[in-house]
Amino acid sequence: MTPTITVANPDWLAELAPPDLVIADPADRVRLAIRLALENVERGTGGPFGAAVFEAATGRLVAAGVNRVVPLGNSALHAEVVALMFAEARVGSYSLSVSEHELVASCEPCAMCLGATLWSGVRRLAFAAARDEALAAGFDEGPVFPESYAYLARAGVEVVRGLCREEGAKPFELIDGDLALHGRRIDQTPPGVVDACRNIAVERGRAINWLCGEWDR
Repeated sequence: MTPTITVANPDWLAELAPPDLVIADPADRVRLAIRLALENVERGTGGPFGAAVFEAATGRLVAAGVNRVVPLGNSALHAEVVALMFAEARVGSYSLSVSEHELVASCEPCAMCLGATLWSGVRRLAFAAARDEALAAGFDEGPVFPESYAYLARAGVEVVRGLCREEGAKPFELIDGDLALHGRRIDQTPPGVVDACRNIAVERGRAINWLCGEWDR
């Protein structure tokens, strides 16, 4: 029998992020994602990451999501992906380009979530904490390069970094040290792979920066 895959936010999320909630201030939209990340850890329902999709012009909340990797046994269920899934379900389309939407996140997206951001059709990405904070807390953000963001820019996706950055780092302070409870941890990666990936990222970043400079001439 083919297994059934379940994607679900914790029950408490609907109270903090009810559909059609309007948040006019872009920084406050990011703060909602941070609040969701904090609650997710405090309530033991997943990892320290939260995200939400808004109508860019009106600030109307379309959908929100939190990291559900460990509770639902699915490595793809990062907060950004969950929020995008529910947003697409709500608008009834595989693409959020039907009107201008933005994705906000408590932390800089990992490699997978950056790809999901591109393919989702959102026109703006805003996040609080940087990947450095996630790495310092023990989370592997994967192969993200300068070209990753250059590609988003060429695709018409505006990226706003570091909104409420200090607040965005707070969910990581709640981690009890057992990252197995939160998913996306570095120590699940085979020995040597993390360092190798980081070295490759540095070298590729240098090469891509040089190439971008050549293309701009």
